[in-house]
Amino acid sequence: MLRFSVFPGGAVADKVDLSGAYLFGSDGVPLRADIELRKGQVMCRKRAPEPAALAILWSVGKSGKVLLQTTRLQERDKPYVLEVELLRGRLMHLLQKREEWGLADWEFTAEQDRRLAQCRDALIESFKADEPIKAAAIAQAGLECSVELGEHVALDNAAVLLDRRRHVGGFTRRVFGCAVNPRNPNEAVFKRLASAFDFAVLPLPWKLIEPNEQEFNWKPLDKCVEWLAKHRIPIKGSGLVCFRDENCIPDWLYIWEHDFETIRNLIYDHIRRVVNRYGNFIQVWDVISGIHATRCFAFSYEQLMELTRMSAAITRQLAPQATVIVDLVSPWGEYYARDQQTIPPLLYADVVVQSGISFDAFGLHLYFGMGQDGMYVRDLFQISAMLDRFALLGKPLHITATQVPSTSTGKPDDAWKGQMSPTAGGVWRSPWDESVQADWLKGFCEIALSKPFVETVTWRDLSDQGLHYLPGGGLLRADLSAKPAFERMVELRNNITRGANASSKLAR
Repeated sequence: MLRFSVFPGGAVADKVDLSGAYLFGSDGVPLRADIELRKGQVMCRKRAPEPAALAILWSVGKSGKVLLQTTRLQERDKPYVLEVELLRGRLMHLLQKREEWGLADWEFTAEQDRRLAQCRDALIESFKADEPIKAAAIAQAGLECSVELGEHVALDNAAVLLDRRRHVGGFTRRVFGCAVNPRNPNEAVFKRLASAFDFAVLPLPWKLIEPNEQEFNWKPLDKCVEWLAKHRIPIKGSGLVCFRDENCIPDWLYIWEHDFETIRNLIYDHIRRVVNRYGNFIQVWDVISGIHATRCFAFSYEQLMELTRMSAAITRQLAPQATVIVDLVSPWGEYYARDQQTIPPLLYADVVVQSGISFDAFGLHLYFGMGQDGMYVRDLFQISAMLDRFALLGKPLHITATQVPSTSTGKPDDAWKGQMSPTAGGVWRSPWDESVQADWLKGFCEIALSKPFVETVTWRDLSDQGLHYLPGGGLLRADLSAKPAFERMVELRNNITRGANASSKLAR
C-alpha cells in the first residue's frame, strides 16, 4: 500500500480533496485502487504490485487548484510526504520536456533555468529537513514555483513554434470551428458563428435523428445544413456513432444491448442513412466518438474495435473524398481506473493505427472545470506535454471539442443533473469567470496550434442560450452579446491564419 503524509497549510491534514484522485502505472495507464484519507495520510490500496504514481487535485497558490501527479513509487513502510513527491514529479516532467524541446531547437531562457534550479534546490532542502512537516512546507513553495514556471515555459515554447509555423504557411485556411446546436437551430447564432469561425460543426445525435425505431426526425438537421450551405460555411459532421452519454444513444437501442450483431447492423444502417443524406454538404466526418471510454453496452474489446473499423469503412465507402476522423475523449484515461472494461485512450488509438483501419486523423475532446473524470483542471504545461504524446501516433490531430466555464457560481446545466458545480473540477489561476475563460482560450489555442500535427480547434458551444454543455461555457452570453473569449477568438483567428494555405481537405 502506498501512503502519503499530507500537511496543507503547515498542519496535519484533516481533509483532502480526493474527488479526482487516481493511481497510474507505466505509460500513464491508470490502475485500480482504493484511495482514502485516514489520520492525516492518503492511503492507496492498489490491485497490482507494480510501482505507481498518484494524481490528485492540489492547491498551488496563484496557479490555482490543478490535478498534479507524483513520480511512480514503490511501496514502503514509511509514508511519503505528498508535497515532496508532487514537487519531484513536476521537476521530472520539466526536465524531460526541456530535453525534448531542446532537441527541437528550443531552449529554456537563462531566467527559466534559474527558476528551475530554484525549484530543484527546494526539493533538495525538503530531503534534508528533519521533520516531515518542514519538508512539506519547503516542497509546497517549490511546487507553486514549478507549476507557474511550467506554464510560462509551455507558453513561451508555443509562441516560438507558432510563429515558425505561421511563417512557413503551416496552417490551412480553415483552422477554427464551433459547434451549432441542432436541437435549437437559431439563425442569429448562425450569423455570429459565420463572423468568427472558419467552419461549423454539426452534431448528429442518433437520439435526435431516430427517437423511436424507424421514426425519423430530420427537420432540425435539415434546417441547419440548409442555412450553412446557403451561406457557404463549410460543415463538419460530428458523432456519427457516439457512446459518450445518454443524450446520444436512442433509448430503444438498449433493447438490443446484449445482441452485438443486431446493434452492429443498426449502426451500419444509421451511418449509411446519414452520410447518404448529407454527404454532398459535409466533407469531414467524426465517425465514432467515445467508444473507448464509455461502456454503454457490454461489448468486448474485439467488438469495440470491429465497430470502429466498420464505422470508418462505411463512411469511406459512401464518401471517398471526405476526411474520416476517429474521436477520442478523456485523453489522460482516468475513467480506466474506475472501469477496466474500457480501453485507455492511447492504447485504443495505437490499436486503431496498427489494425490498418482506414481513417485520416484523430479527434480529441478536452473539457476542464467540472468534477468528472477527464474534466479535472490540468495546467497548460500538462496539456502541452499530453498533446506531444499524440505526435507518436503518426496521424494528424483535430481538437474536435474544447470548452471551459465562464462562471464559478452559475447553476449547472441539465446535462449535469445539478450534481456538480463549476468549482468541483479545480481552478485555473483564479475562479472561473469571463476573463479567466478568455485567458485560458488564448493560451490553450496557442499551445495546441504550435504543434505541427494539430490541424483545427473547435469550441463546443457558441452561446449560453438554451442547452449547453458546461455552465457558462459559450463564447456569447444568453442574449448573444460577446464575452471577452469571443473577441479573443476573433483575434486569434486573424493572427494565426494570416497567410495560411489551403492544402488540407477541410479547406475544400
